[in-house]
Amino acid sequence: MFLFALLLVSGACSTKKETQPFEGLVDTVGTGKDAVKVVVVKGTPYEMGKQLGTLLADDIRQSLTGFMDAVREEYGSEVNVDWLLKGAWLDNSPYIDERIIQEMEGMAEGSGVSLEDIQMAHMVPVVSPYACSGVVTWGPATADGHVYQLRNLDYTMDAGLQDYPVVVVYLPDEGTPHANVTFAGYIASHTGMSANHLVFGEKGRSKSSEYPYNVKGAHFSFLFRQMMYDASSLDDILGTLQKEKLIKRYCLYFADGNGGGAGAKVAVNAPDDPPLTIWHDNDPTDPMAPDIFSGVVYHTMEDDDAAGYIKANYGEFDPDKMIGLSKLVADEGSNLMDVVYDASTLDLWVAYANGNEDAALQKYVHIDLKEYLTY
Repeated sequence: MFLFALLLVSGACSTKKETQPFEGLVDTVGTGKDAVKVVVVKGTPYEMGKQLGTLLADDIRQSLTGFMDAVREEYGSEVNVDWLLKGAWLDNSPYIDERIIQEMEGMAEGSGVSLEDIQMAHMVPVVSPYACSGVVTWGPATADGHVYQLRNLDYTMDAGLQDYPVVVVYLPDEGTPHANVTFAGYIASHTGMSANHLVFGEKGRSKSSEYPYNVKGAHFSFLFRQMMYDASSLDDILGTLQKEKLIKRYCLYFADGNGGGAGAKVAVNAPDDPPLTIWHDNDPTDPMAPDIFSGVVYHTMEDDDAAGYIKANYGEFDPDKMIGLSKLVADEGSNLMDVVYDASTLDLWVAYANGNEDAALQKYVHIDLKEYLTY
């Protein structure tokens, strides 16, 4: 049931009705252990951050406290984690879109969590290696001509992030409405979808042996939010990536549900040259693809299994087939969150880990983004 914070009030001596500022709303999809909060915020970046912080204050405090406790425990007493993360913020923040920084400031105000703690928590992914999986299917690979994308986030479950699942729907005064599939308190993006039918996902490639990483540049998690605001097409996304100074090694995945649909995989190669490589389809020059398919790009934790599944189901991909592939390539024991998107219709299906049980073992809960774009 919706919790509405948009109220109409009448003055006692006036016949006019005035609308109070939008204060956000919270909905819940799924039930029991599969329940996911959907939060809608609206306005300027600062206003949206403050609404989010106010609505989820307890979840944000608990989520970020547990996360940072786990990070400090992992690094151990020999590393001053706060010093490390504060230094990373100084190096990385000049490359972060000002709207996201303003949103952090608003979330700190609304939640009561210090801005410095929020900044440090957002630097953990910047300084850490990743695993994960990504696949996009479109055109001849699908049963219905829709554009599908999956994104598995394979990351530690020891921090308890899975206990605070949230999809934040942003309705900005300026820019494109978009949804960030995330955890309470984390406003950068591991994955999400914009109202322009664009989907964003990632797979890490940075080696632990390359640590410490040079973080003086744009990190994908902040770029995703920036491009959700601004990009109208896949070409816009690729153009932005080619102009930015990118850091670390990643495979980035994008789906464009407009027109006939399209997908792309981008290998970010920092610190090597060329800085990035783009594939619109897998092809023989792609060293990460054990097999090639028209209308498919992929790189997963289990590429041989993925290739076999894609071959067996080629031309039949729909939400159920994509969920099956998501489950197949999940990294057992660290499968924190899985999402399948239909970029054509603005639908998504999301599963979060339950305790130490992988996300792939849970129900993939359906969310129709269109329902939340009209407030």
